[in-house]
Amino acid sequence: MSDKTNLLDFTLPAMTEWFGAQGEKPFRARQVFQWIHQRGIGDFGAMTDLAKSLREKLNAIAEVRSPAILSEHRSEDGTVKWLFDVGRGANEAKSNGIETVYIPEDDRGTLCVSSQVGCALDCKFCSTGRQGFNRDLGVAEIIGQVWVANRRLEEMEREGLASRLEPRTARLPAPNAEGAPRPTGDGESRSPRPVSNVVMMGMGEPLNNFEPVVAAMKIMLDDFAYGLSRRRVTLSTSGVVPQIRKLAEALPVALAVSLHAPNDELRSRIMPVNDAYPIAELLAACREYLEVSPRDFITFEYVMLQGVNDAPDHAKELARLLKKVPSKVNLIPFNGFPDSGFERSSMDRIKRFQQVLLDAGFIATIRRTRGDDIDAACGQLAGQVVNRMKKKTVRIHSHPGH
Repeated sequence: MSDKTNLLDFTLPAMTEWFGAQGEKPFRARQVFQWIHQRGIGDFGAMTDLAKSLREKLNAIAEVRSPAILSEHRSEDGTVKWLFDVGRGANEAKSNGIETVYIPEDDRGTLCVSSQVGCALDCKFCSTGRQGFNRDLGVAEIIGQVWVANRRLEEMEREGLASRLEPRTARLPAPNAEGAPRPTGDGESRSPRPVSNVVMMGMGEPLNNFEPVVAAMKIMLDDFAYGLSRRRVTLSTSGVVPQIRKLAEALPVALAVSLHAPNDELRSRIMPVNDAYPIAELLAACREYLEVSPRDFITFEYVMLQGVNDAPDHAKELARLLKKVPSKVNLIPFNGFPDSGFERSSMDRIKRFQQVLLDAGFIATIRRTRGDDIDAACGQLAGQVVNRMKKKTVRIHSHPGH
């Protein structure tokens, strides 16, 4: 492990403090921060508006160290999936892998980002929970997924390997004369980088890795970095109520809640976290969150499990449950894994469930499956990290509700 300071670990205030400790002026921190995040440059020698002496100093004591790409897969529909090596923790015998997925659409490019290696919540339909919890990711490992994805996608465009991405990037707003991004049609400013939206929906429970996740999201929102609006950064949680309230105070971004059941009995059976934070407490926290949320609704994610939670009566119960919470319901076809014990609901059954919600006045969508051919759909993230010593493959999956 390098003993150099990894500048990807720093928000702008933290980088400014670090530069001050090195005897450098605050504006130098901002310059380097912009080089790293706005321009995607990790080589201090290429930061041409820095004095040569500062570039040499930074080379000696600092670095920009992102997670290394172990594999990259591109889908026929334009989805890109990376397996990242995030190294070993202090007490780990083998390296860890996480996966990150980029989903291009006509009006946005969304990156699904991981926050932990494994997960401790043990949701019964989630293969990450079956893997167990390994460790939290650090700030550099979280924001590094965004940094690498932007760089790699731009390389792919230059190489002509991502023709499906070109129509979207061609419609992104061009910078104005001062180099700042122009406003988009929704009144927001957006960086003309490939990643325009981030969802904290990969491996792990983001709110159980609170400080690093919040710091990484602050970098995503910083105008001297990626300049994303709070509406374009979504955190998905299984319902850790105290941390939802803490997030409301620290950095309210768009919120998605993995609900997956309309009553406590069923939810506790498939999501043990419900024993600690039952639905009534969770919805109370959601209503409080809406007072500071950048959106005027909460997204509730609901994985469709055949014969478990997908009956019309479940839909009616869900409609009654959410009646007093401004919400959007995202119905997610279950993507199976070996010995899961669950099956995906038929599309007819999913559509009947959706119609009950629509008739009750809810916005209810069925999540479109993307990246099936590269195992990048929801719940299909299954990176393989080979332990060369034991010749053993460890499979890593994301939360199927994310």
